[in-house]
Amino acid sequence: MAVLKRAVAAAALAGLASAAPLVKKGDFEFITTVPYGDTIFSVGDISYLASTSTPVLSAASTHSLTTGSIVPFTVITTGDCYVSADFVSSTVQSFTEWDDVYSAGFLEGVYISSNCTGATIDPAVFTWAESANVTSLFLSSEFGSVDTGKTSYTVSSIYQATPIECGPYAVAISEGGAASFSLVYRLYQDHQRTFIMGVYPARDAIASFKGLPQYLTKFQDEMIPVPSRIYSWSDSRPLAGLRVAIKDLYDLNGVQTSGGSRSWATITPPANITAPAIQQIINQGGQIIGKFKTAQFASGADPWDWVDTQYPFNPRGDGYLTCSASSSGGGCSVAAYDWIDHAIGTDTGSSMRRPASVSGTYGNRPSQGMMSLEHVLPLGAAQDTSGVFARSPKAWQHFAKAYYAPDLHQDPSINGLEPLVINDTYVWPKKVYFPVDYLPVRNPAADALVQQFVANLTALGIERVNMNFTQAMIAAPPTVSNMSIWNGASSVLNGRTAWEEIGKPLTTAWAQMFDGRYPPLDPAHRNWHNFNEASVTLDKYNASLLIKRAFSDWMNYDFLGADADSCSEALWLYDIGTGGLPSYREEDLITAAGANATLLSYRPPTAKTTGASICSFAGCPDFTVQLGQVPYFSNVTFHTEMVPVAINVVARRGCDFMLFNLFAEMESRGMLSPVKTGRTPF
Repeated sequence: MAVLKRAVAAAALAGLASAAPLVKKGDFEFITTVPYGDTIFSVGDISYLASTSTPVLSAASTHSLTTGSIVPFTVITTGDCYVSADFVSSTVQSFTEWDDVYSAGFLEGVYISSNCTGATIDPAVFTWAESANVTSLFLSSEFGSVDTGKTSYTVSSIYQATPIECGPYAVAISEGGAASFSLVYRLYQDHQRTFIMGVYPARDAIASFKGLPQYLTKFQDEMIPVPSRIYSWSDSRPLAGLRVAIKDLYDLNGVQTSGGSRSWATITPPANITAPAIQQIINQGGQIIGKFKTAQFASGADPWDWVDTQYPFNPRGDGYLTCSASSSGGGCSVAAYDWIDHAIGTDTGSSMRRPASVSGTYGNRPSQGMMSLEHVLPLGAAQDTSGVFARSPKAWQHFAKAYYAPDLHQDPSINGLEPLVINDTYVWPKKVYFPVDYLPVRNPAADALVQQFVANLTALGIERVNMNFTQAMIAAPPTVSNMSIWNGASSVLNGRTAWEEIGKPLTTAWAQMFDGRYPPLDPAHRNWHNFNEASVTLDKYNASLLIKRAFSDWMNYDFLGADADSCSEALWLYDIGTGGLPSYREEDLITAAGANATLLSYRPPTAKTTGASICSFAGCPDFTVQLGQVPYFSNVTFHTEMVPVAINVVARRGCDFMLFNLFAEMESRGMLSPVKTGRTPF
């Protein structure tokens, strides 16, 4: 990805070699200093954060004036021994073209650095700087003496040991000419209220992060600090420069993990370690920009049952559609903002798949055990997974293959399943099961999109097989056919984990701190005061793991089938979403719409169980794929709007990369499309 970005930037440089110089626009204004000592400022109508407490470069210079404040600067670093005016002009132009953080306002100062000893500079550069209204021009000491001619700005030399990345910086000049260069983050408004907080690296010895304690006063929205993509143009790591939001269940060193609960935040300190699932992103070059909202402790709470945290807003349709349950902030943030590339959520019962479906994004529940969940607040340790939201199948595939590393697979003793083996194949399954008890979906216009998707699969050589999944389950052994057995086992697995890891420590600590009182909690967790520990003993938990293993073996081997070439002999389809109907964030809106809206808990009357529950217990990969959009009449805007339509595709456990490859291939063939941000996905 970083290589691609550099290639794009290089093409821009070549095409813009004769471009006219940008003219500096927007006045600098200091706004405030945050508690960590970092600085918020604006250039024109855009707000920025500068990490002035930890500059990336402090170097001596020949500059004779102190700034008294920070100055927006553009840094251009090159290995060339001759720097021409065309190169400087086109480089700045490419910054503006390809980066949303950079603007011409950073031409207040320009620092040109060469790694070539004895480098020379085109005298026309000084003319360019004059025309761009630059007030300070710094040159690295490699240039030696230069004849600047008569200029209206100062020209100074910088003496540095190592170069810094190109891009926008905030520079302070102290007495004696010492220049400090600090990274800059653009502050974006979270107008959909999908985030708990924005975060940015502390750049300290323990690799911690800082939470940004600021919001936009006018709207009381969180401000999310987003780094310049230019900083990563020279980084060859696969996730370099990608901006990623994470669910407020994952520990991030230096930042509070609340799990959507003010009570939990009260009794626990900020994290002192970053979860391996998140550290993997950082190690691969990704940029963590914030923690998004979750239903309290990853429950499946309806929007109207969120209390501690305001429910996020879905940008799709009329703006009042549901974001679904616990990973809702992730799906709706990726749907809303093009300045986010991906979000990392969790899925126990449906918490990646349903938010992806209703937000018009791509999202996956991976094979159970695909990613370590150490230092992540659990809902059910034996059924929790880590998923990725994306806006295109190809971006999804690229991220996933860098993210899901074999050395981060979960210990099988946690999930009760066989050790995970991943097959990265481009051979497709022989057949796709079309379950007539789950499909067609209720909206005929949406079902036409489903039928076209199946036709596209058959065009790839995957045979459509109509079948009844409920009947297949009934014919299976009791651990599958008897729903009360495996549903009960699933409840034990989740119930024991949630109580032992969260409920018991929370209620005990709260009682000790507040004179025996019970903690304030959302409705889904108010029954912990009389929790029956005898219902989730360790013996029952271990017995439930055995039931899970038997169910998993049936689903993955007897039903889907193993195949040496394609990994999974078959695919299975179902709809986890709304079937092309709106589902609102307010219960009254759903009730008023009657048959023209739906609850997310809907189950087809011909189906024995919800499709979402199958892979939650069987451990198989279950991917939400966007197919299109259909119109509905909104009870909010009283206008025709569009609602996303998705389908869920299931394969055998361990076949995740085959699914990613399949959907990327379908995008290449025009069978699937990237989604847009905003009101409509297409």
